[in-house]
Amino acid sequence: MRVYGRITNPDGSKTWEVVQTDPATGSNEWVYLTALCQALLLNLGESPFYADVGLPGQQSVIQQIQPDFYVTRIQQRYSQYFASLIVAKDPSQANPTYNVKVTMFDGTPASVTVQIPQ
Repeated sequence: MRVYGRITNPDGSKTWEVVQTDPATGSNEWVYLTALCQALLLNLGESPFYADVGLPGQQSVIQQIQPDFYVTRIQQRYSQYFASLIVAKDPSQANPTYNVKVTMFDGTPASVTVQIPQ
């Protein structure tokens, strides 16, 4: 499997990085973690493959309500690919920010902070 994730470099520029199946173990967990982070950055209906993946960003801004239902739905979709998956919003941030904590099936922990762009 292969997926592309967009990262912000220290100088502020953005680049796309490819994440592939681990050739040594055949594990796709890093691929699914990258796809999960990208799903949190999508607008609802923006994916050409899955219309129900993403967050309703415009509606959330207009209504001033966090899209917790849609975040939970994304978490449920990707939870089968990890031993443990927790997606929680960070209330200390002004912009919508989500902390993703994952435990891989081999016990490897990983955490990622996803900030929804303006």
